Amino acid sequence: MGNCEAFQELYVKYRRRLDYFIARMNRCHEDAEEIINDTFMTVWQSAGEFRHASRVSTWIFGIAYRKALRSFRRQRRQTSNVPLEDAPEQSTDPMQEMEMHDWLTRGLRQLPLDQRLTMQLSYKWGLCLEEIAAITEVPIGTTKARQFHARSKLRRCLPALGGGPRFS
Repeated sequence: MGNCEAFQELYVKYRRRLDYFIARMNRCHEDAEEIINDTFMTVWQSAGEFRHASRVSTWIFGIAYRKALRSFRRQRRQTSNVPLEDAPEQSTDPMQEMEMHDWLTRGLRQLPLDQRLTMQLSYKWGLCLEEIAAITEVPIGTTKARQFHARSKLRRCLPALGGGPRFS
């Protein structure tokens, strides 16, 4: 077990970021709360096992990623008829920036979960391939492949989502 003050500092520093991270994976607020609570419980229980092989943020986000995947697998088994990718369509704001955000969000929803998260960890969070590989617990080559395939799919689907022609 660890130091309460240090844990509180980690909680304050990472709570909001984890909420945002998990919300990008799953829109259900109750599930996100449970995943975040499970993540911090694991951080608390495993703090003495942290070996400084990566940054603390990479370690914490890796725990959250694995907790979220387990939660999604459980949900999928319970509701096998409902795909994970189902999410309500976002309404478009007349402002160009909001339209761009919506367009990219819809494009990312077209990707499988592992590719979408790789792109978000890279471009939204600014993590390097090594950190993404550590969080997702896959080799760097797999991370690179996921990013390559995600970019290819986005190149094909984004024009169609924007009203342009779709490329095969």
